[in-house]
Amino acid sequence: MVCRSLIRTGPGRGAPSAICTRAEVHDIGPLPGPVHEEATILSTETSSPETFADLGVRDDICQALAGVGIISPFPIQSMCIPIAVEGNDLIGQARTGTGKTLAFGVTILQRIVLPGDDGWDDDAPRRPQALVTCPTRELALQVSRDIATAATVRGARVLTVYGGVGYEPQIEALENGVDVVVGTPGRLLDLAHRKDLDLSGARITVLDEADEMLDLGFLPDVEKLLALTPKNRQSMLFSATMPAAIMSLARAHLNKPVHIRAEGADAQATVPDTTQFVYQSHPMDKIEVIARILQARDVEKVMIFCRTKRACQRLADDLDDRGFKARAIHGDLTQVAREKALKKFRAGEATILVATDVAARGIDVTGVSHVINHECPDDEKTYVHRIGRTGRAGAKGVAVTLVDWADVTRWKMINKALDLGIEEPVETYSTSPHLFTDLDIPEGTKGQLPGATPSEHRKDRDRHDRDRHDRGRHSDRDRGRTRHDAAEREETREERPKRKRTRRRNGKVVEHDSRSDRSTAPEAQAAPQEAPRTTEQVVAERLEEEAGSRRTRRPDTAKKAAPARKAAASRKDGAKDRSGKADAKKAHVARTGARKAKKTTADDVAPTVVVQQPAEVTEQRGTTPSQRRRRRARHHDDES
Repeated sequence: MVCRSLIRTGPGRGAPSAICTRAEVHDIGPLPGPVHEEATILSTETSSPETFADLGVRDDICQALAGVGIISPFPIQSMCIPIAVEGNDLIGQARTGTGKTLAFGVTILQRIVLPGDDGWDDDAPRRPQALVTCPTRELALQVSRDIATAATVRGARVLTVYGGVGYEPQIEALENGVDVVVGTPGRLLDLAHRKDLDLSGARITVLDEADEMLDLGFLPDVEKLLALTPKNRQSMLFSATMPAAIMSLARAHLNKPVHIRAEGADAQATVPDTTQFVYQSHPMDKIEVIARILQARDVEKVMIFCRTKRACQRLADDLDDRGFKARAIHGDLTQVAREKALKKFRAGEATILVATDVAARGIDVTGVSHVINHECPDDEKTYVHRIGRTGRAGAKGVAVTLVDWADVTRWKMINKALDLGIEEPVETYSTSPHLFTDLDIPEGTKGQLPGATPSEHRKDRDRHDRDRHDRGRHSDRDRGRTRHDAAEREETREERPKRKRTRRRNGKVVEHDSRSDRSTAPEAQAAPQEAPRTTEQVVAERLEEEAGSRRTRRPDTAKKAAPARKAAASRKDGAKDRSGKADAKKAHVARTGARKAKKTTADDVAPTVVVQQPAEVTEQRGTTPSQRRRRRARHHDDES
């Protein structure tokens, strides 16, 4: 296949535009997907248009952008808009923070038809004409807000569709009519299956952060959404990173795409205005390192990225206890809590945002001076998108990555892929002098703000973590600390008020041992002291009680016990042969108990009656399961 490669000059800001200076023909072989031609446009450092009006953008859109101080286009905007407004499919690639959202947002507002435009049908329902799909809810909200800002004068209706909130407001807005829908794949599919979202009129589709949208779990949902749109639609893909495998997959869904890169072919993926530091830090010292970085002289707003949701929330709580205004964003929070935290961070009420990768893509917050990676990112794409939250729109930024000892190899792979020139991370602790000099931290800075006091929740959590860490050690000092903690718990247990208990046997109150401090029942206290009973008296009482219980046994209990008696009778003959030795042993135990009982006098007996099991009772106790079941049934009747 033959491919036209067009080299376009000009991403500099504030000079006239040169559309195309050179055309070459290269044979690159067949591409997957439908037969198409592809034009690749790379930028060089020359001229670009001064305003959006120079690109042919409508006056009402230019007026809305000028109202928020956006006048001159960025390179990716000046290169994409003239080609996209003609209806061509394209793949836009540029560094983070260089204006990709308005590159497709202005194109959408330029191409859709609104009331008063040529081709508008007043009788037709107001169905969505453009669909923008984003991987996260926060990014969908931001894209929708940027498009709505550019549409304030034109009057286009923009709706944000995402999960975590109720269906009713979104369905009501769709019934009233919208022009542009921005959302996440899951909720878009739900509304489409409910017949509340009609995408048959969506002539423009955009995949923001396309490498994430076409990767792994998002791909089936994206394909289902694209199948609901017209076949002659215009498709646009935008991202800062576009691996070769994702590029091939994207071409399968596009028709004659134009690949636009607002950078040189050999340019780095990271923003040059972002200063990057990589430190090898111990996990238990990271909180101290981060607390000192947050007190650097040039710190404004800081975003800290963690690998897991639990680590994210824990770090935010620790920083809050140390006196910093920190908020957390992760998947375990409700959508309302996530929006509230991000709103406070934008407004400056919170200067620190601790987040997982849910906020790593596309989130644009003004004034982010530092980005800190609490752990080494998983790959180079994640690293580029994370540190891209700072150094946006030409501003300066600082990115700090803390690498564990186990992640050094992973960092080397990221360094090789991005050619950063930081092969070996410097071993760094919270007291290392180079940490203070590199990041301009005042001398003597501590790990918490003056006047901050840790909360009780943090004290308990730290004590729990310390004990859990100490359990893994086996030194004498650690064992002594464990014994000391056990003694403290025992003292605390003794201070508790003692409960009043009454011991009963066969429904009668039994006096407690005199050595016990527990109180006895009033009946037991009032009862006169009786002389100790002999073994013969105890046996006679037991036999009389059991005989009475058999006479008063309820019919239903007798019916239940009948099968057990029959089974015992059937096994009785077989048990006779084994009963000889057992009888001899029981007789010996009975004689021994009788001798001990005779030696006991009234002065030696405690208030609690300790009864030695007599021979007759011992013999009555069966050794077979059926006999044990019968005995339990008799006890049940006695208690009843």
